[in-house]
Amino acid sequence: MAASRTLGSLGVIMVLSLASTNPANSQETTQDARQFVADHEKNIKPLEIEIGRAWWNANVSGKDEDFATKEQAENKLNDALADKQQFARLKKIHDGKLSDAVLKREMDVLYLQYLEKQVDPSLLKRMTSKANTIEKAFNVFRAKVSDKEYTDGEVRRVLQKSKDAAERKQVWEASKQVGAVVENDLRDLVRLRNEAVTQLGYSDYHVLQLHLSELKQADVLKLFDELDTLTRAPFARAKGEIDQKLIKDYGLPQPDDLRPWHYHDPFFQEPPAVYDADLDGPFADADIQRICSEFYTGIGLPIDDVLKRSDLYEKPGKSPHAFCTDIDRAGDVRVLANIRPTEYWMSTMLHELGHSVYSSKNIPASLPWTLRTDAHIMCTEGVAMMFERFSKSADWLKAFNVEVKDAAQFNSSGARMRRDRLLIFSRWCQVMFRFEKELYREPSQDLNKLWWDLAEKYQLLKRPEGRNAPDYASKIHIVSAPAYYHNYMLGQLFACQLHAAIAREVLKSNDAANAIYTRDERVGQFMKDKVFAPGRLKPWNELTKFATGAELNPKAFADEFSR
Repeated sequence: MAASRTLGSLGVIMVLSLASTNPANSQETTQDARQFVADHEKNIKPLEIEIGRAWWNANVSGKDEDFATKEQAENKLNDALADKQQFARLKKIHDGKLSDAVLKREMDVLYLQYLEKQVDPSLLKRMTSKANTIEKAFNVFRAKVSDKEYTDGEVRRVLQKSKDAAERKQVWEASKQVGAVVENDLRDLVRLRNEAVTQLGYSDYHVLQLHLSELKQADVLKLFDELDTLTRAPFARAKGEIDQKLIKDYGLPQPDDLRPWHYHDPFFQEPPAVYDADLDGPFADADIQRICSEFYTGIGLPIDDVLKRSDLYEKPGKSPHAFCTDIDRAGDVRVLANIRPTEYWMSTMLHELGHSVYSSKNIPASLPWTLRTDAHIMCTEGVAMMFERFSKSADWLKAFNVEVKDAAQFNSSGARMRRDRLLIFSRWCQVMFRFEKELYREPSQDLNKLWWDLAEKYQLLKRPEGRNAPDYASKIHIVSAPAYYHNYMLGQLFACQLHAAIAREVLKSNDAANAIYTRDERVGQFMKDKVFAPGRLKPWNELTKFATGAELNPKAFADEFSR
């Protein structure tokens, strides 16, 4: 409670410091704005909480009735946000002049939230229905080879462990079968999304989605072009090292014989397990929940209440993925996961619980409800990515009584894996960002060719000969988190920049790449003061500068992978 009061006080100080005097301010506009916020909280807040609970239930159970409830809840919210009179009222306020900086920020945020819904209500319902149909198909899908079904975790296990080339190929191809299941519905959904945004005067859905998150497509594309230049040669070298190990593992004559199923992740978005140390070994008997609990408690950001509300292990019908959700912006924060005793799931749990601490657990209750959330998607992703790094450090694991047989080798392999992961992930993000950009710009093109053209260019993967399956449609994010993936990459930049700031300002170290934190509550306090306290009061780049001393840039990221 003491921490909450401190944060609340800080939030008030920030609010006051942002206030300004504007003689052109209209008292009537200010009154209208305050009333709109009050009405929004009264009418919209309960609907968003209802959706949060319904979304959780559907993803945990996979039941038709739970997805139907989720869809009904989403339709109710869409109807409320689509109200033309309310939007006209909001637009008038938004176009007016407000001297209260906090109130103006609320109006900016609410305007973007309502703007997306100003389309034909029947079209919104069709989009929601179509998206739910596809998400349900993903949740219940299991890769099938002959009579055997594989969960997502089992697919990954085969791709990581099997030396049987035929088995690897069969399981990889089976994991892509979901693409054929959802392809037609996905194309329909893309068409519906584009139809909706053209009613708002935007060229396509991708352009609008970036605008709604206070980004411009051209600016993100410019940054991704810079990252392409920055990472192209280092990635080629790292992949060359990986390929040499893989051809030995699978008895292939040369790297040109490698195909996507030889890499251990279905999309090659993670490094293959080709390192000298067994990074999964220490987790065979480790209690991942305990480690997470001790870690976050030790840095002053306890998460035991989150763990109690969470659903953490595989079950039929449940979403095979992982996510964190803040149900009510009042502390009801939960994680859905499918924990297995691997480094991947250690990293994933640190990641999702990183989201959980950047939530209403630590964002001050003194902030208005509209602003009581993260500054930007990329900021919460960055925080989560920053914390996930420690699963590859023997020194960090030792602090939580996890036995690592050869710590020096584990650290060396872990550092190399982290470097490779940054590079591999950055190239995968290039594929996703550019694919979705083109998907919405021209959805009638040959999308599978586009998918593999991009994979070959940015990931240096060889497309499977004669394959004409809709592999692009097997990536759930294209459905459930459209035009989102660039935020992961921006999040990586933010993560590296934020970690460097903590190393520099809290740990007094200039060696960010090797810096760890375990039982140091100063880290949590830094996060509370510099990242969590502003909520969404500051736009994302202002928050980045406030927290790290500089606007978002690739310098810290480059320092990480250049070692």
